[in-house]
Amino acid sequence: MNRLEKIKFLSAQHARQVIAMRRHLHAHPELSYQETGVVATIKGKNPDSKLIALRADMDALPIQEINDVPYRSINAGVMHACGHDAHTASLLGTAFILHELKDEFEGTVRLIFQPGEEKNPGGASFMIDAGVLQNPVPSSIVGQHVFPLLPVGKVGFREGMYMASSDEIYLRVIGKGGHGAAPDLTIDPVVIASHLIIALQQIISRNASPKQPTVLTFGKITADGATNIIPDEVKIAGTFRAMNEEWRREGLARITKMAKQIAEGMGGRCEVEISNGYPYLQNDPAVTKRIREAAEAYVGKENVIELDLSLGSEDFAYYSQVIPASFYRLGTRNEEKGITAYLHTPAFDIDEDALEIGPGLMAWIAIHELESLPVQHS
Repeated sequence: MNRLEKIKFLSAQHARQVIAMRRHLHAHPELSYQETGVVATIKGKNPDSKLIALRADMDALPIQEINDVPYRSINAGVMHACGHDAHTASLLGTAFILHELKDEFEGTVRLIFQPGEEKNPGGASFMIDAGVLQNPVPSSIVGQHVFPLLPVGKVGFREGMYMASSDEIYLRVIGKGGHGAAPDLTIDPVVIASHLIIALQQIISRNASPKQPTVLTFGKITADGATNIIPDEVKIAGTFRAMNEEWRREGLARITKMAKQIAEGMGGRCEVEISNGYPYLQNDPAVTKRIREAAEAYVGKENVIELDLSLGSEDFAYYSQVIPASFYRLGTRNEEKGITAYLHTPAFDIDEDALEIGPGLMAWIAIHELESLPVQHS
């Protein structure tokens, strides 16, 4: 059999073990930064000649799982609701395959099992600071992520800008509380907060370029008053997404200035805290083109789709700011099996048939990527 057929055979052969590992990880989830990052290398022939990196993330989310499955999370309030269990298991499967084929390719593959993707500032930033992209620098890095909108058997790619930056915004609106029947004796932070939420949307509609995807969403408001009690303060929490670093900085500055000035103009004050998250994710066009061609050979051109822009965020973006990178999607949806829940929901699951495809696909992509590179070292 040729090498492509051999990789498919090995991926199928390891599928049962990969699924078992995924189920173990799913049943024993760990929250961000409770896990430990791991880096491994698979050396082929002439290992110093070329180097690429592959990345998987490992952390779970603070969500209570509702799925009635044998591998349901045993940790109350913690769940692999974003597929990181599948990413880790799949990359382990890729490692098995590459190890068995190490005499059939030139160069080295660095495997990055990364913690803390789900929580600022992002585990990728710590891995980079620890030198995971150094000594030597990989020519490229590739990441794979499950995608519940894409049927199992299909994979998705996009060149250029793909995912947004993500910053958390915390506003503390401070007024003067009192009796709801005597609002004239108070400085009502609830009313100030209401004006802020509406007014800040103008930054998106009137300051951001209509050609520039951007989102400002406030999803949490805490006002500890009552039907007849005006509280002293209101807390608001939200997220700001952008796909341009210059606009990201400008937008956050405008949010801070407007929030403070509106609150002051209404007699109160507003404290603004910005938790800076991930940068926008840029898929290197050349790398993406190469790995897409590899995927077309592996799963068939009819099973490779073009991804839309996403205002979601991913800390894989940190890698894309340092070296040529590409982040692609692995289909995991199966409507016949009832596997349709989206990411970050308590009913999320994957069609495990994807775990027969994912490891082999990434191994094939890795070897294809190595073979496309010129020799870097003697």
